[in-house]
Amino acid sequence: MYNLVIFLYLCGVAIASLFNEKVRKMWHGERQAIRTIKEKIDPTAQYVWFHAASLGEFEQGRPLMEQLRRDHPEYKILLTFFSPSGYEVRKNYEGADIICYLPLDTIINARRFLRTIRPVMAFFIKYEFWYNYLHILRHRGIPVYSVSSIFRPGQVFFRWYGRQYSHVLKCFSHFYVQNEISRELLATIGIKDVTVVGDTRFDRVLQIKAAAKQLPIVEQLKGSAKCFIAGSSWQPDEEIFIPWLNEHPDWKVVIAPHVIGEDHLRQIEKMLEGRKVLRYTAAEKMFKEQCSTFDDYDVLLIDCFGLLSSIYRYADVTYVGGGFGVGIHNTLEAAVWDVPVIFGPNNQRFQEAQGLKACGAGLEIASADDFRRYMQGFVDEPSLAGELGEKAGAFVQQMTGATEKILSDVHF
Repeated sequence: MYNLVIFLYLCGVAIASLFNEKVRKMWHGERQAIRTIKEKIDPTAQYVWFHAASLGEFEQGRPLMEQLRRDHPEYKILLTFFSPSGYEVRKNYEGADIICYLPLDTIINARRFLRTIRPVMAFFIKYEFWYNYLHILRHRGIPVYSVSSIFRPGQVFFRWYGRQYSHVLKCFSHFYVQNEISRELLATIGIKDVTVVGDTRFDRVLQIKAAAKQLPIVEQLKGSAKCFIAGSSWQPDEEIFIPWLNEHPDWKVVIAPHVIGEDHLRQIEKMLEGRKVLRYTAAEKMFKEQCSTFDDYDVLLIDCFGLLSSIYRYADVTYVGGGFGVGIHNTLEAAVWDVPVIFGPNNQRFQEAQGLKACGAGLEIASADDFRRYMQGFVDEPSLAGELGEKAGAFVQQMTGATEKILSDVHF
């Protein structure tokens, strides 16, 4: 049944690639993967294989790859992606020796792939459970580890109709899971090789913080004023926080929308009625030309990528978007800077958000009224944001260490 589903999926992808550029990139990349490996492989080297579905999973695996390279330079690293949103962004990542798409999980593809690379071990990050790859890895006696994985009762493995498919989990040599609930769920289907280590993303955000850039444009705009920073925002988020900010011009504002398109940027500018808005790319030009006019602006609209994790350092209060849609974005990149984080209601699947809420540093809102109440609290009690921010930073620090726990346990 699984292989039939994969075959039908393969046919669907082939057809969709004729009409969708993103799917076309994935289809082409998967078909070229074996050729890419053959061209780049060092036949004398031993490879450790890391597989990430997309960009978020890559960030969870990155601390492991970089620590492995430092501690065990005798190994080379193969990094594969399933999604173009991961591969296209990180195809030039210097921490891996070979980077390519993972060919779709057919028996033929899995055999060719593993025969070509011959990994000494494999790490599958978070949610990746490819049936044919995993069974062939087990058959060949290659250790395979699931890292930063997290399980919930509603997943197919724990339903009566998914018990047959759950056997795929027994192909893993060991699970390094995020929480105790995951360990208990795996035990119900007879899987005992499980260690609760937490989430490697906490280690990653500390790395990101250490490598953060100084951004003089943001620093000058902020000055001595209170600064509100919204990251990865969508229209429903902006419709909640912008009206309050329009009523409080004493707050400086930085908005980094998730979608950086001209229509969306103009929409945000229109909503910021009465505020003096400057786009970041225009500010860069002014800065290079030594135009000292940032005092004339009080809102900075980020119209480029790669700055958000560094921008958060200038915040007094942060807002992370996505909570009124498919789910919140990365709250840890904000919390690591010792600032409180506000986000929408769709956060139940995000353990880090639950942790931030539990310690009081993550503030969930369901409406504009909730947002106004929290922000008014920060206005009425100026020290409150700093107090909650300290809790946010402490929470991140307490949850670090998963990378070291995993690599100290794996036998190289």
